[in-house]
Amino acid sequence: MLQALMEYGARLDSEPGFKTREIRWRIDLDASGELIAVLPLGDGKRGQMHARCPDMHNMNAGGRAHFLVESAQTAVLLFKPNEDSKKIASAQARHDYFVGLLDAASAELPPMARLVAALRSTSARNAIRDALAERKAKPTDWITWRLGDFDPRTDGAMQAWWRQWRAEDLSAVAKPGKSAKPNPADVLCFLTGELVQPLATHPKISGLSGVGGLGMDVMVGFDKAAFSSFGFDQSANAAISAAAAQQYADGLNDLIRNHSRKLANALVVHWFKEQVSQDDDPLAWLDGLESDEQTEAAAQSRARALLGAIQNGQRSDLGDNHYYAMTLSGASGRVMVRDWMEGSFEELVRIVEAWFTDLQIVARDGDGLARDPKFMAVAGGLVRELKDLPAPTAATLWKSAVARLPIPRPLMAQALARFRTDLVDKDQPALNHARMGLIKAYFVRLTPGGNSTVTAYLNPDHPDPAYHCGRLLAVLSNLQRAALGDVGAGVVQRYYAAASQTPGLILGRLAANARNHLGKLDGGLAYWFENQIADVMGRLGDRAPRILDLEGQGLFALGYYQQLAALRADAKERKSTTKTATIGDRQ
Repeated sequence: MLQALMEYGARLDSEPGFKTREIRWRIDLDASGELIAVLPLGDGKRGQMHARCPDMHNMNAGGRAHFLVESAQTAVLLFKPNEDSKKIASAQARHDYFVGLLDAASAELPPMARLVAALRSTSARNAIRDALAERKAKPTDWITWRLGDFDPRTDGAMQAWWRQWRAEDLSAVAKPGKSAKPNPADVLCFLTGELVQPLATHPKISGLSGVGGLGMDVMVGFDKAAFSSFGFDQSANAAISAAAAQQYADGLNDLIRNHSRKLANALVVHWFKEQVSQDDDPLAWLDGLESDEQTEAAAQSRARALLGAIQNGQRSDLGDNHYYAMTLSGASGRVMVRDWMEGSFEELVRIVEAWFTDLQIVARDGDGLARDPKFMAVAGGLVRELKDLPAPTAATLWKSAVARLPIPRPLMAQALARFRTDLVDKDQPALNHARMGLIKAYFVRLTPGGNSTVTAYLNPDHPDPAYHCGRLLAVLSNLQRAALGDVGAGVVQRYYAAASQTPGLILGRLAANARNHLGKLDGGLAYWFENQIADVMGRLGDRAPRILDLEGQGLFALGYYQQLAALRADAKERKSTTKTATIGDRQ
Protein backbone atom coordinates (compact mmCIF):
# COMPACT_ATOMS: atom_id res chain seq x y z
CA MET A 1 0.00 0.00 0.00
CA LEU A 2 2.70 2.51 1.01
CA GLN A 3 4.78 1.48 -2.00
CA ALA A 4 1.86 2.19 -4.34
CA LEU A 5 1.41 5.59 -2.69
CA MET A 6 5.16 6.24 -2.99
CA GLU A 7 5.08 5.44 -6.72
CA TYR A 8 2.12 7.79 -7.15
CA GLY A 9 3.94 10.52 -5.23
CA ALA A 10 6.98 10.11 -7.48
CA ARG A 11 4.84 11.42 -10.35
CA LEU A 12 4.37 14.69 -8.45
CA ASP A 13 8.05 15.69 -8.44
CA SER A 14 8.08 15.05 -4.71
CA GLU A 15 11.16 15.98 -2.68
CA PRO A 16 11.88 16.26 1.06
CA GLY A 17 11.83 19.86 2.18
CA PHE A 18 9.15 20.93 -0.31
CA LYS A 19 5.38 20.73 -0.13
CA THR A 20 2.34 21.57 -2.23
CA ARG A 21 0.28 24.22 -0.44
CA GLU A 22 -3.01 25.98 -0.97
CA ILE A 23 -2.01 29.63 -1.43
CA ARG A 24 -4.71 32.30 -1.31
CA TRP A 25 -2.75 35.54 -1.91
CA ARG A 26 0.20 36.77 -3.94
CA ILE A 27 1.99 39.94 -2.87
CA ASP A 28 3.54 41.82 -5.81
CA LEU A 29 6.39 44.25 -5.04
CA ASP A 30 8.21 46.54 -7.46
CA ALA A 31 11.98 46.83 -7.94
CA SER A 32 12.32 49.08 -4.89
CA GLY A 33 10.21 46.82 -2.65
CA GLU A 34 7.09 49.00 -2.77
CA LEU A 35 3.70 47.29 -2.83
CA ILE A 36 2.14 46.99 -6.28
CA ALA A 37 -0.86 44.76 -5.57
CA VAL A 38 -2.30 42.04 -3.40
CA LEU A 39 -3.78 39.45 -5.76
CA PRO A 40 -6.28 36.81 -4.64
CA LEU A 41 -5.59 33.29 -5.91
CA GLY A 42 -8.17 30.58 -6.51
CA ASP A 43 -11.92 30.78 -6.90
CA GLY A 44 -12.82 32.55 -3.67
CA LYS A 45 -13.68 29.32 -1.87
CA ARG A 46 -10.32 27.64 -2.21
CA GLY A 47 -6.91 28.99 -3.05
CA GLN A 48 -4.55 27.74 -5.75
CA MET A 49 -2.39 24.70 -5.16
CA HIS A 50 1.29 25.51 -5.66
CA ALA A 51 4.09 22.96 -5.62
CA ARG A 52 7.65 23.52 -4.47
CA CYS A 53 6.81 25.52 -1.36
CA PRO A 54 9.72 25.20 1.10
CA ASP A 55 8.64 23.13 4.10
CA MET A 56 10.40 23.65 7.41
CA HIS A 57 11.25 20.64 9.58
CA ASN A 58 11.14 20.46 13.38
CA MET A 59 8.32 23.00 13.65
CA ASN A 60 7.48 21.73 17.14
CA ALA A 61 10.68 23.27 18.44
CA GLY A 62 8.88 26.62 18.72
CA GLY A 63 9.67 29.98 17.14
CA ARG A 64 10.33 28.50 13.71
CA ALA A 65 8.65 29.48 10.44
CA HIS A 66 8.54 28.12 6.93
CA PHE A 67 10.85 29.71 4.42
CA LEU A 68 9.43 32.08 1.77
CA VAL A 69 5.79 30.86 1.75
CA GLU A 70 4.01 31.38 5.06
CA SER A 71 0.73 32.42 6.66
CA ALA A 72 -0.27 36.09 6.62
CA GLN A 73 0.01 36.12 10.41
CA THR A 74 3.63 35.01 10.41
CA ALA A 75 4.74 36.86 7.28
CA VAL A 76 3.22 40.32 7.89
CA LEU A 77 1.73 40.06 11.41
CA LEU A 78 -1.92 40.04 10.31
CA PHE A 79 -4.08 39.23 13.35
CA LYS A 80 -7.78 38.89 14.00
CA PRO A 81 -9.30 41.65 16.16
CA ASN A 82 -8.63 41.39 19.90
CA GLU A 83 -6.02 38.66 19.44
CA ASP A 84 -4.49 37.25 22.63
CA SER A 85 -1.24 38.96 23.60
CA LYS A 86 0.56 35.63 24.04
CA LYS A 87 -0.33 34.59 20.49
CA ILE A 88 0.85 37.96 19.20
CA ALA A 89 4.19 37.53 20.97
CA SER A 90 4.53 33.97 19.59
CA ALA A 91 3.73 35.17 16.05
CA GLN A 92 6.26 38.00 16.42
CA ALA A 93 8.96 35.44 17.20
CA ARG A 94 8.05 33.39 14.13
CA HIS A 95 7.97 36.57 12.02
CA ASP A 96 11.48 37.47 13.12
CA TYR A 97 12.66 33.96 12.26
CA PHE A 98 10.90 34.20 8.86
CA VAL A 99 12.58 37.51 7.98
CA GLY A 100 15.90 36.22 9.25
CA LEU A 101 15.76 33.27 6.84
CA LEU A 102 14.95 35.59 3.93
CA ASP A 103 17.87 37.81 4.94
CA ALA A 104 20.20 34.81 4.99
CA ALA A 105 19.05 33.86 1.49
CA SER A 106 19.56 37.42 0.18
CA ALA A 107 23.32 37.09 0.73
CA GLU A 108 23.41 34.69 -2.24
CA LEU A 109 20.23 35.85 -3.97
CA PRO A 110 20.26 39.68 -4.18
CA PRO A 111 16.61 40.07 -5.35
CA MET A 112 15.50 38.82 -1.93
CA ALA A 113 16.94 41.94 -0.30
CA ARG A 114 13.92 43.90 -1.59
CA LEU A 115 11.54 41.60 0.25
CA VAL A 116 13.59 41.75 3.44
CA ALA A 117 13.64 45.56 3.30
CA ALA A 118 9.86 45.68 2.80
CA LEU A 119 9.18 43.38 5.76
CA ARG A 120 11.56 45.29 8.03
CA SER A 121 9.98 48.58 7.09
CA THR A 122 7.04 49.32 9.38
CA SER A 123 5.25 51.43 6.76
CA ALA A 124 5.74 48.89 3.95
CA ARG A 125 4.69 45.98 6.15
CA ASN A 126 1.63 47.91 7.33
CA ALA A 127 0.67 48.68 3.72
CA ILE A 128 0.74 44.97 2.85
CA ARG A 129 -1.17 44.04 5.99
CA ASP A 130 -3.82 46.73 5.40
CA ALA A 131 -4.28 45.61 1.80
CA LEU A 132 -4.79 42.03 2.95
CA ALA A 133 -7.24 43.08 5.66
CA GLU A 134 -9.20 45.20 3.18
CA ARG A 135 -9.66 42.12 1.00
CA LYS A 136 -10.79 40.14 4.07
CA ALA A 137 -7.76 37.87 4.16
CA LYS A 138 -7.50 35.61 7.20
CA PRO A 139 -4.41 35.37 9.39
CA THR A 140 -4.16 31.66 8.51
CA ASP A 141 -4.19 32.26 4.73
CA TRP A 142 -0.94 31.30 3.01
CA ILE A 143 0.80 33.96 0.90
CA THR A 144 3.55 33.99 -1.72
CA TRP A 145 5.57 36.76 -3.36
CA ARG A 146 6.54 38.18 -6.71
CA LEU A 147 9.38 40.70 -6.95
CA GLY A 148 8.90 42.45 -10.28
CA ASP A 149 9.25 39.63 -12.82
CA PHE A 150 11.01 37.38 -10.32
CA ASP A 151 9.07 34.51 -8.71
CA PRO A 152 11.34 33.23 -5.93
CA ARG A 153 9.29 30.11 -5.25
CA THR A 154 9.96 28.65 -8.71
CA ASP A 155 13.54 29.93 -9.04
CA GLY A 156 16.11 27.12 -9.28
CA ALA A 157 18.79 29.03 -7.40
CA MET A 158 16.36 29.75 -4.57
CA GLN A 159 15.43 26.07 -4.31
CA ALA A 160 19.11 25.10 -4.30
CA TRP A 161 19.79 27.55 -1.46
CA TRP A 162 16.95 26.08 0.57
CA ARG A 163 18.20 22.52 0.02
CA GLN A 164 21.66 23.48 1.24
CA TRP A 165 20.38 25.39 4.27
CA ARG A 166 18.05 22.54 5.20
CA ALA A 167 20.79 19.90 4.90
CA GLU A 168 23.09 21.90 7.17
CA ASP A 169 20.34 22.47 9.72
CA LEU A 170 19.37 18.79 9.78
CA SER A 171 23.00 17.76 10.28
CA ALA A 172 23.29 19.96 13.36
CA VAL A 173 23.38 18.24 16.72
CA ALA A 174 19.81 17.29 17.74
CA LYS A 175 18.50 18.54 21.05
CA PRO A 176 18.92 15.70 23.57
CA GLY A 177 15.81 14.28 25.18
CA LYS A 178 15.30 12.10 28.16
CA SER A 179 13.69 9.33 26.17
CA ALA A 180 15.81 9.70 23.06
CA LYS A 181 17.43 6.47 21.89
CA PRO A 182 20.16 6.06 19.30
CA ASN A 183 18.72 5.02 15.97
CA PRO A 184 20.69 2.88 13.51
CA ALA A 185 22.78 4.75 11.01
CA ASP A 186 22.04 2.47 8.07
CA VAL A 187 19.04 0.13 7.83
CA LEU A 188 16.96 -1.26 5.00
CA CYS A 189 14.17 1.05 3.89
CA PHE A 190 10.83 -0.76 4.05
CA LEU A 191 9.77 0.77 0.72
CA THR A 192 12.90 0.86 -1.42
CA GLY A 193 15.06 -1.91 0.08
CA GLU A 194 18.06 0.43 0.13
CA LEU A 195 20.33 1.16 3.07
CA VAL A 196 19.19 4.49 4.46
CA GLN A 197 19.19 6.71 7.52
CA PRO A 198 15.59 6.24 8.75
CA LEU A 199 13.37 9.28 9.12
CA ALA A 200 12.40 9.85 12.77
CA THR A 201 9.01 11.49 12.09
CA HIS A 202 7.12 11.35 8.82
CA PRO A 203 5.32 14.18 6.99
CA LYS A 204 1.74 14.76 8.09
CA ILE A 205 -1.40 13.86 6.14
CA SER A 206 -4.01 16.62 5.81
CA GLY A 207 -7.62 16.71 4.67
CA LEU A 208 -9.17 14.18 7.07
CA SER A 209 -10.70 16.66 9.51
CA GLY A 210 -14.17 16.00 8.08
CA VAL A 211 -13.91 12.26 8.73
CA GLY A 212 -12.57 12.12 12.26
CA GLY A 213 -9.06 13.43 11.68
CA LEU A 214 -7.30 16.35 13.33
CA GLY A 215 -6.31 18.03 10.06
CA MET A 216 -2.66 16.99 10.43
CA ASP A 217 -2.59 13.22 10.93
CA VAL A 218 0.15 10.58 10.89
CA MET A 219 0.22 7.62 8.53
CA VAL A 220 3.30 6.00 10.07
CA GLY A 221 4.37 6.92 13.60
CA PHE A 222 5.55 5.48 16.91
CA ASP A 223 4.93 7.73 19.89
CA LYS A 224 4.60 5.10 22.64
CA ALA A 225 7.26 2.83 24.13
CA ALA A 226 4.94 -0.14 23.65
CA PHE A 227 5.11 0.38 19.87
CA SER A 228 8.91 0.29 19.78
CA SER A 229 11.27 -2.65 19.51
CA PHE A 230 15.02 -3.49 19.47
CA GLY A 231 15.77 -0.17 21.11
CA PHE A 232 14.68 1.85 18.07
CA ASP A 233 13.06 5.22 18.61
CA GLN A 234 10.06 6.76 16.81
CA SER A 235 9.63 5.83 13.13
CA ALA A 236 12.92 3.97 12.97
CA ASN A 237 10.75 1.03 14.01
CA ALA A 238 9.45 1.03 10.43
CA ALA A 239 12.51 2.41 8.71
CA ILE A 240 11.71 4.55 5.68
CA SER A 241 13.99 7.08 4.03
CA ALA A 242 13.15 10.78 3.95
CA ALA A 243 12.63 10.69 0.18
CA ALA A 244 10.31 7.66 0.27
CA ALA A 245 8.30 9.06 3.20
CA GLN A 246 7.91 12.40 1.43
CA GLN A 247 6.70 10.67 -1.72
CA TYR A 248 4.06 8.52 -0.05
CA ALA A 249 2.84 11.49 2.03
CA ASP A 250 2.73 13.83 -0.96
CA GLY A 251 0.94 11.14 -2.95
CA LEU A 252 -1.73 10.57 -0.30
CA ASN A 253 -2.19 14.30 0.30
CA ASP A 254 -2.69 14.84 -3.42
CA LEU A 255 -5.21 11.98 -3.63
CA ILE A 256 -7.19 13.31 -0.66
CA ARG A 257 -7.15 16.82 -2.07
CA ASN A 258 -7.92 16.06 -5.72
CA HIS A 259 -9.17 12.49 -6.08
CA SER A 260 -11.32 11.70 -3.06
CA ARG A 261 -15.01 11.52 -2.36
CA LYS A 262 -16.77 11.37 0.96
CA LEU A 263 -18.49 8.10 1.77
CA ALA A 264 -20.54 8.70 4.93
CA ASN A 265 -17.87 9.36 7.59
CA ALA A 266 -14.95 8.16 5.47
CA LEU A 267 -13.03 9.19 2.35
CA VAL A 268 -12.45 6.94 -0.63
CA VAL A 269 -9.43 7.59 -2.83
CA HIS A 270 -8.43 5.64 -5.91
CA TRP A 271 -5.76 5.87 -8.58
CA PHE A 272 -4.09 3.88 -11.33
CA LYS A 273 -0.55 2.72 -11.93
CA GLU A 274 -0.64 4.50 -15.28
CA GLN A 275 -2.69 7.66 -15.46
CA VAL A 276 -6.25 7.27 -16.79
CA SER A 277 -8.55 10.04 -18.02
CA GLN A 278 -11.79 10.55 -16.12
CA ASP A 279 -13.74 9.50 -19.21
CA ASP A 280 -12.09 6.07 -18.93
CA ASP A 281 -12.27 5.83 -15.13
CA PRO A 282 -14.71 3.03 -14.15
CA LEU A 283 -14.90 4.19 -10.53
CA ALA A 284 -15.91 7.68 -11.69
CA TRP A 285 -18.89 6.03 -13.42
CA LEU A 286 -19.67 4.12 -10.24
CA ASP A 287 -19.78 7.38 -8.29
CA GLY A 288 -21.61 9.31 -10.98
CA LEU A 289 -18.68 11.65 -11.65
CA GLU A 290 -18.87 11.42 -15.43
CA SER A 291 -18.18 14.41 -17.64
CA ASP A 292 -20.98 16.54 -19.07
CA GLU A 293 -20.56 14.97 -22.50
CA GLN A 294 -21.26 11.52 -21.12
CA THR A 295 -24.15 12.13 -18.71
CA GLU A 296 -26.58 10.60 -21.17
CA ALA A 297 -24.56 7.43 -21.67
CA ALA A 298 -25.39 4.52 -19.35
CA ALA A 299 -22.48 3.56 -17.12
CA GLN A 300 -23.10 -0.12 -17.81
CA SER A 301 -22.93 0.42 -21.59
CA ARG A 302 -19.73 2.43 -21.29
CA ALA A 303 -18.12 -0.25 -19.13
CA ARG A 304 -19.16 -2.94 -21.58
CA ALA A 305 -17.80 -0.98 -24.55
CA LEU A 306 -14.49 -0.28 -22.80
CA LEU A 307 -14.17 -3.92 -21.79
CA GLY A 308 -14.68 -4.97 -25.40
CA ALA A 309 -12.08 -2.45 -26.59
CA ILE A 310 -9.52 -3.82 -24.12
CA GLN A 311 -10.19 -7.43 -25.07
CA ASN A 312 -9.93 -6.85 -28.82
CA GLY A 313 -6.74 -4.81 -28.48
CA GLN A 314 -8.16 -1.39 -29.37
CA ARG A 315 -7.23 -0.07 -25.91
CA SER A 316 -3.98 -1.90 -25.28
CA ASP A 317 -2.88 1.11 -23.21
CA LEU A 318 -5.34 0.05 -20.53
CA GLY A 319 -4.94 -3.71 -20.70
CA ASP A 320 -1.86 -3.86 -18.47
CA ASN A 321 -2.91 -1.08 -16.10
CA HIS A 322 -3.55 -1.59 -12.40
CA TYR A 323 -5.94 0.13 -9.97
CA TYR A 324 -5.68 0.92 -6.25
CA ALA A 325 -8.44 2.05 -3.89
CA MET A 326 -8.46 2.79 -0.17
CA THR A 327 -11.04 3.95 2.35
CA LEU A 328 -9.74 6.39 4.98
CA SER A 329 -10.80 8.15 8.15
CA GLY A 330 -9.01 9.76 11.09
CA ALA A 331 -8.66 8.49 14.66
CA SER A 332 -6.80 10.33 17.44
CA GLY A 333 -4.33 11.98 15.10
CA ARG A 334 -3.67 8.87 13.04
CA VAL A 335 -4.78 7.88 9.57
CA MET A 336 -7.11 4.88 9.73
CA VAL A 337 -7.14 2.75 6.59
CA ARG A 338 -10.55 1.07 6.67
CA ASP A 339 -10.07 -0.86 3.46
CA TRP A 340 -7.54 -1.49 0.70
CA MET A 341 -8.19 -2.94 -2.75
CA GLU A 342 -6.07 -3.40 -5.84
CA GLY A 343 -6.25 -5.36 -9.08
CA SER A 344 -6.04 -5.20 -12.85
CA PHE A 345 -7.79 -2.43 -14.74
CA GLU A 346 -9.60 -4.93 -16.94
CA GLU A 347 -10.97 -6.75 -13.91
CA LEU A 348 -12.15 -3.41 -12.45
CA VAL A 349 -14.08 -2.62 -15.63
CA ARG A 350 -15.61 -6.10 -15.49
CA ILE A 351 -16.60 -5.57 -11.84
CA VAL A 352 -18.20 -2.18 -12.51
CA GLU A 353 -20.10 -3.57 -15.49
CA ALA A 354 -21.36 -6.45 -13.33
CA TRP A 355 -22.42 -4.01 -10.58
CA PHE A 356 -24.67 -2.07 -12.92
CA THR A 357 -25.97 -5.24 -14.56
CA ASP A 358 -26.91 -6.66 -11.17
CA LEU A 359 -28.62 -3.40 -10.15
CA GLN A 360 -30.55 -3.11 -13.41
CA ILE A 361 -34.27 -2.83 -12.70
CA VAL A 362 -37.42 -1.81 -14.57
CA ALA A 363 -38.47 1.81 -14.02
CA ARG A 364 -41.38 2.22 -11.61
CA ASP A 365 -43.62 3.51 -14.39
CA GLY A 366 -42.83 0.40 -16.47
CA ASP A 367 -41.32 2.49 -19.24
CA GLY A 368 -38.06 0.63 -19.88
CA LEU A 369 -35.15 0.23 -17.49
CA ALA A 370 -34.30 2.75 -14.78
CA ARG A 371 -31.10 4.76 -15.29
CA ASP A 372 -27.90 3.41 -13.81
CA PRO A 373 -27.80 4.74 -10.21
CA LYS A 374 -24.91 6.54 -8.58
CA PHE A 375 -23.29 4.66 -5.76
CA MET A 376 -24.49 7.12 -3.11
CA ALA A 377 -28.05 6.78 -4.43
CA VAL A 378 -27.81 3.04 -3.74
CA ALA A 379 -26.36 3.67 -0.28
CA GLY A 380 -29.00 6.32 0.38
CA GLY A 381 -31.71 3.73 -0.26
CA LEU A 382 -30.79 2.15 3.07
CA VAL A 383 -31.59 5.20 5.23
CA ARG A 384 -34.15 7.96 5.55
CA GLU A 385 -31.57 10.68 4.82
CA LEU A 386 -28.02 10.32 3.52
CA LYS A 387 -26.61 12.01 6.61
CA ASP A 388 -27.89 9.03 8.65
CA LEU A 389 -25.72 6.57 6.70
CA PRO A 390 -23.11 5.02 9.05
CA ALA A 391 -19.54 4.90 7.76
CA PRO A 392 -19.18 1.11 8.25
CA THR A 393 -22.36 0.52 6.21
CA ALA A 394 -21.12 2.70 3.35
CA ALA A 395 -17.68 1.04 3.45
CA THR A 396 -19.26 -2.44 3.42
CA LEU A 397 -21.43 -1.61 0.42
CA TRP A 398 -18.45 -0.05 -1.38
CA LYS A 399 -16.46 -3.23 -0.80
CA SER A 400 -19.34 -5.29 -2.22
CA ALA A 401 -19.41 -3.12 -5.33
CA VAL A 402 -15.68 -2.87 -6.03
CA ALA A 403 -14.70 -6.40 -4.98
CA ARG A 404 -17.78 -8.01 -6.57
CA LEU A 405 -18.91 -9.58 -3.31
CA PRO A 406 -22.42 -10.69 -2.28
CA ILE A 407 -24.61 -7.99 -0.77
CA PRO A 408 -24.46 -8.57 3.02
CA ARG A 409 -27.70 -9.81 4.59
CA PRO A 410 -27.94 -6.90 7.08
CA LEU A 411 -27.97 -4.43 4.16
CA MET A 412 -30.80 -6.38 2.57
CA ALA A 413 -32.70 -6.16 5.87
CA GLN A 414 -32.11 -2.38 6.00
CA ALA A 415 -33.38 -1.90 2.45
CA LEU A 416 -36.55 -3.87 3.19
CA ALA A 417 -37.19 -2.02 6.44
CA ARG A 418 -36.81 1.31 4.66
CA PHE A 419 -39.10 0.11 1.86
CA ARG A 420 -41.85 -0.90 4.30
CA THR A 421 -41.57 2.33 6.28
CA ASP A 422 -41.81 4.53 3.19
CA LEU A 423 -44.84 2.62 1.90
CA VAL A 424 -46.81 3.66 4.97
CA ASP A 425 -46.24 7.35 4.23
CA LYS A 426 -46.40 7.54 0.45
CA ASP A 427 -46.26 5.09 -2.39
CA GLN A 428 -43.86 6.94 -4.68
CA PRO A 429 -40.77 7.45 -2.46
CA ALA A 430 -40.79 3.78 -1.49
CA LEU A 431 -40.44 2.76 -5.14
CA ASN A 432 -36.84 3.92 -5.21
CA HIS A 433 -35.05 2.56 -8.28
CA ALA A 434 -31.66 2.28 -6.57
CA ARG A 435 -33.13 0.52 -3.52
CA MET A 436 -35.09 -1.96 -5.60
CA GLY A 437 -32.01 -2.56 -7.74
CA LEU A 438 -30.05 -3.36 -4.59
CA ILE A 439 -32.68 -5.87 -3.48
CA LYS A 440 -32.49 -7.50 -6.92
CA ALA A 441 -28.66 -7.50 -6.78
CA TYR A 442 -28.82 -9.28 -3.42
CA PHE A 443 -30.54 -12.26 -5.05
CA VAL A 444 -28.37 -12.18 -8.16
CA ARG A 445 -25.21 -12.37 -6.04
CA LEU A 446 -26.67 -14.81 -3.53
CA THR A 447 -26.06 -17.64 -5.98
CA PRO A 448 -22.51 -18.15 -7.34
CA GLY A 449 -22.61 -17.47 -11.06
CA GLY A 450 -25.81 -15.43 -10.82
CA ASN A 451 -29.51 -16.23 -10.61
CA SER A 452 -31.38 -16.48 -13.90
CA THR A 453 -34.80 -16.34 -12.22
CA VAL A 454 -34.17 -12.81 -10.90
CA THR A 455 -34.58 -10.46 -13.85
CA ALA A 456 -34.86 -6.73 -14.36
CA TYR A 457 -38.47 -7.02 -15.53
CA LEU A 458 -41.41 -9.03 -14.18
CA ASN A 459 -40.79 -12.78 -14.32
CA PRO A 460 -44.17 -14.63 -14.37
CA ASP A 461 -42.30 -17.95 -14.27
CA HIS A 462 -40.39 -17.25 -11.06
CA PRO A 463 -40.28 -20.50 -9.04
CA ASP A 464 -40.69 -18.99 -5.56
CA PRO A 465 -44.25 -18.46 -4.17
CA ALA A 466 -43.03 -15.45 -2.14
CA TYR A 467 -42.43 -13.54 -5.39
CA HIS A 468 -45.98 -14.20 -6.57
CA CYS A 469 -47.41 -13.20 -3.19
CA GLY A 470 -45.90 -9.75 -3.76
CA ARG A 471 -47.33 -9.73 -7.28
CA LEU A 472 -50.81 -10.55 -5.94
CA LEU A 473 -50.72 -7.64 -3.49
CA ALA A 474 -49.80 -5.26 -6.33
CA VAL A 475 -52.77 -6.51 -8.42
CA LEU A 476 -55.19 -6.22 -5.47
CA SER A 477 -53.92 -2.71 -4.73
CA ASN A 478 -54.50 -1.61 -8.32
CA LEU A 479 -57.95 -3.22 -8.27
CA GLN A 480 -58.90 -1.25 -5.16
CA ARG A 481 -57.70 1.99 -6.76
CA ALA A 482 -59.62 1.26 -9.97
CA ALA A 483 -62.82 0.54 -8.02
CA LEU A 484 -62.69 3.19 -5.28
CA GLY A 485 -60.14 5.79 -6.41
CA ASP A 486 -57.70 7.27 -3.91
CA VAL A 487 -58.86 6.14 -0.47
CA GLY A 488 -55.78 7.39 1.42
CA ALA A 489 -54.58 4.44 3.48
CA GLY A 490 -55.33 1.62 1.05
CA VAL A 491 -54.50 -2.07 0.92
CA VAL A 492 -50.75 -1.52 0.69
CA GLN A 493 -50.48 1.03 3.50
CA ARG A 494 -52.63 -1.09 5.82
CA TYR A 495 -51.50 -4.62 5.02
CA TYR A 496 -48.09 -4.61 3.29
CA ALA A 497 -46.01 -5.24 6.44
CA ALA A 498 -48.18 -8.15 7.57
CA ALA A 499 -48.65 -9.60 4.09
CA SER A 500 -44.89 -9.59 3.38
CA GLN A 501 -44.18 -11.55 6.57
CA THR A 502 -47.26 -13.80 6.93
CA PRO A 503 -48.88 -13.89 3.46
CA GLY A 504 -50.85 -17.05 4.23
CA LEU A 505 -52.82 -15.20 6.92
CA ILE A 506 -53.48 -11.98 4.97
CA LEU A 507 -53.68 -12.53 1.22
CA GLY A 508 -56.63 -14.95 1.40
CA ARG A 509 -58.82 -12.35 3.08
CA LEU A 510 -57.71 -9.63 0.66
CA ALA A 511 -58.42 -11.87 -2.34
CA ALA A 512 -61.89 -12.67 -0.99
CA ASN A 513 -62.64 -8.94 -0.58
CA ALA A 514 -61.58 -8.37 -4.18
CA ARG A 515 -65.00 -9.63 -5.33
CA ASN A 516 -66.60 -6.50 -3.88
CA HIS A 517 -64.19 -4.33 -5.85
CA LEU A 518 -64.73 -6.26 -9.07
CA GLY A 519 -68.49 -5.61 -8.78
CA LYS A 520 -67.87 -1.86 -9.02
CA LEU A 521 -66.06 -2.08 -12.40
CA ASP A 522 -67.45 -2.27 -15.90
CA GLY A 523 -67.44 -5.69 -17.52
CA GLY A 524 -64.29 -5.36 -19.62
CA LEU A 525 -62.10 -3.99 -16.82
CA ALA A 526 -63.50 -6.45 -14.26
CA TYR A 527 -62.75 -9.32 -16.64
CA TRP A 528 -59.20 -8.05 -17.12
CA PHE A 529 -58.57 -7.87 -13.37
CA GLU A 530 -60.09 -11.33 -12.86
CA ASN A 531 -57.59 -12.73 -15.37
CA GLN A 532 -54.69 -10.96 -13.64
CA ILE A 533 -55.69 -12.35 -10.24
CA ALA A 534 -56.26 -15.84 -11.63
CA ASP A 535 -52.87 -15.86 -13.36
CA VAL A 536 -51.01 -14.90 -10.18
CA MET A 537 -53.04 -17.26 -7.99
CA GLY A 538 -52.27 -20.08 -10.41
CA ARG A 539 -48.54 -19.48 -9.86
CA LEU A 540 -48.94 -19.76 -6.08
CA GLY A 541 -49.97 -23.38 -6.19
CA ASP A 542 -52.04 -24.79 -3.36
CA ARG A 543 -51.68 -21.88 -0.97
CA ALA A 544 -49.52 -18.92 0.02
CA PRO A 545 -46.70 -19.57 2.53
CA ARG A 546 -47.67 -18.94 6.12
CA ILE A 547 -44.40 -17.22 7.08
CA LEU A 548 -41.60 -15.67 4.99
CA ASP A 549 -37.96 -15.35 6.08
CA LEU A 550 -35.77 -12.40 5.05
CA GLU A 551 -35.12 -13.80 1.56
CA GLY A 552 -38.84 -14.46 1.14
CA GLN A 553 -39.66 -10.92 2.16
CA GLY A 554 -37.12 -9.64 -0.35
CA LEU A 555 -38.72 -11.67 -3.16
CA PHE A 556 -42.13 -10.42 -2.01
CA ALA A 557 -40.94 -6.80 -2.35
CA LEU A 558 -39.38 -7.49 -5.74
CA GLY A 559 -42.52 -9.20 -7.03
CA TYR A 560 -44.68 -6.34 -5.75
CA TYR A 561 -42.51 -3.70 -7.41
CA GLN A 562 -42.10 -5.45 -10.76
CA GLN A 563 -45.79 -6.35 -10.99
CA LEU A 564 -46.74 -2.75 -10.21
CA ALA A 565 -44.40 -1.52 -12.98
CA ALA A 566 -45.90 -4.06 -15.40
CA LEU A 567 -49.44 -2.95 -14.51
CA ARG A 568 -48.55 0.69 -15.10
CA ALA A 569 -46.97 -0.13 -18.45
CA ASP A 570 -50.06 -2.16 -19.40
CA ALA A 571 -52.36 0.69 -18.35
CA LYS A 572 -50.43 3.10 -20.59
CA GLU A 573 -50.65 0.67 -23.49
CA ARG A 574 -54.41 0.13 -23.04
CA LYS A 575 -54.98 3.88 -22.77
CA SER A 576 -52.97 4.48 -25.94
CA THR A 577 -54.84 1.70 -27.77
CA THR A 578 -58.21 3.13 -26.70
CA LYS A 579 -57.21 6.63 -27.80
CA THR A 580 -56.05 5.35 -31.20
CA ALA A 581 -59.28 3.39 -31.68
CA THR A 582 -61.37 6.46 -30.78
CA ILE A 583 -59.55 8.61 -33.30
CA GLY A 584 -60.04 5.92 -35.92
CA ASP A 585 -63.80 5.80 -35.27
CA ARG A 586 -64.08 9.57 -35.66
CA GLN A 587 -62.28 9.46 -38.98
